[in-house]
Amino acid sequence: MSKAIAVIGMGSWGTALAVHLAKKGYSIKAWVYESEIYESIITKRENPRYLPGVMIPQNIDPVMDKGEAVSGAETVVLAVPSQFVRMMARSLAPFLKKDQIIVNVAKGLESDTLKRLSQVIREEIADNDIVVLSGPSHAEEVGRDIPTVVVCASESRKAAEKVQDTFMSPNFRVYTNPDVIGVETGGALKNIIALAAGISDGLGYGDNTKAALMTRGIAEIARLGQAMGASILTFAGLTGIGDLIVTCTSMHSRNRRAGIMLGQGKSLDETLKAIGMVVEGVKTCEAAYKLSMKMGIEMPITEQLYRILYDNKDPASAVSELMMRSKTHESEEIVNSIDTGWL
Repeated sequence: MSKAIAVIGMGSWGTALAVHLAKKGYSIKAWVYESEIYESIITKRENPRYLPGVMIPQNIDPVMDKGEAVSGAETVVLAVPSQFVRMMARSLAPFLKKDQIIVNVAKGLESDTLKRLSQVIREEIADNDIVVLSGPSHAEEVGRDIPTVVVCASESRKAAEKVQDTFMSPNFRVYTNPDVIGVETGGALKNIIALAAGISDGLGYGDNTKAALMTRGIAEIARLGQAMGASILTFAGLTGIGDLIVTCTSMHSRNRRAGIMLGQGKSLDETLKAIGMVVEGVKTCEAAYKLSMKMGIEMPITEQLYRILYDNKDPASAVSELMMRSKTHESEEIVNSIDTGWL
């Protein structure tokens, strides 16, 4: 078995996963885009911009050539922001061999096509097994060996179990799940609700409000996910309610931090500049809103967040509209589960 793994993208999550895999004894070729990050890893063994204070092991070799990064790797981890996944997959395709497993760890929807990221990758890389790795997992904690539990999903059970073995450790537990649609949808859409939860905090609202947002948020995530073909049971798991909890409640969450600034009155441009890194929920909200309109799925929190982000709607008035929606029974929105299996 090859002990070589390629990690494409050394942002906070790519760096944390590279460190985790290196500690397991794998030889990591880490493709780095920014020359200053490359130099810092070489000279200081640290990524101070994206994961400060975490030592980069010697068996992580930073490279700036994609072909060199994937050459000889058994597994290729795609750790770039969601809106760059297609471009990266396309540029990697000429260098890949069919037996290399592609592991996507980004969470989002492609804004132009409204497609899930594994669909995007498949359009650019035709023959390789694709596995999605997702769950409640802040890079800042994984990089410091804080116990974390995630899920990997694939149309290939063999590939999913291979990735499970690759990533599993005493501090990093990995489950498998055949429901690729549910795992991807939950991981992407929870960022929308985290932005909304942050706005609630920024407005000075309390725990009651956040609990309502999270509970109703998972309901609309599940509605859209089930309409796309997911099993509703997935949204009760790690990549549904689990990821939603951690992203809505932690200051490690860029989406929550961005929401706080928006709730305090800052513009979207000011907020994104202050965060300084990709806030996936912004583009995902746009894509999810358009997808919900296309599919006829009611997503009131997503719609109001879209109005705040793209129509400059006042956040407090958006909350008021959510509170005064037409009366209904909670049980009316419970949907039947759909069984899914390994393909």
